Amino acid sequence: MTTATIPRLVTAEEFAMMPDDEMRHELVNGEVIELSPPPGYAHGRSQTRASFFLESFAYPRGLGETTSDTGYLISRNPDTVRAPDVAFVLAGRLPDGALPSYLPFAPDIAVEVVSPSDTPSAAHARALMWLDAGSALVWMLFPESRSVTVYRADGEIFTLGEDDILDAAPVLDGFFVKISDLFRPRNP
Repeated sequence: MTTATIPRLVTAEEFAMMPDDEMRHELVNGEVIELSPPPGYAHGRSQTRASFFLESFAYPRGLGETTSDTGYLISRNPDTVRAPDVAFVLAGRLPDGALPSYLPFAPDIAVEVVSPSDTPSAAHARALMWLDAGSALVWMLFPESRSVTVYRADGEIFTLGEDDILDAAPVLDGFFVKISDLFRPRNP
């Protein structure tokens, strides 16, 4: 007779206390998953620019907080902690006092930079995961094609090219950035 062992599920609190190592991890349905090795230059540059433009718009106006590679607790029992490349949370949703390890909700805006190794279906599934968790807006940045696919909570999905303008409505009315500004210049 063979017995199967069932792995013990990890809570978000246990996950937060795990030691850091060289790999990035997320918690999905109570299981710790290892992410791919650190991203390359194009990915990092696009991530930094998206964070910069969101922070430059929101911070002076007191509209909320921008984070990068920060975990968000998006479901319980079993727990799921995911980390978008960049996230924005409106000020009114931020807890008063001491902050928990992970905010217990999805960010208002989740930004994912799609790596060359990601499949289109995996990128689409990740965007839908953020919407299902409560994000109002998801931007999927594609550095190779210099495009952004926008997912809105109302079900609208569309792709913008490098000459188009990206907005953050309905979360940040008045925010606009040219798509090409999110990516490394072709000829620096």
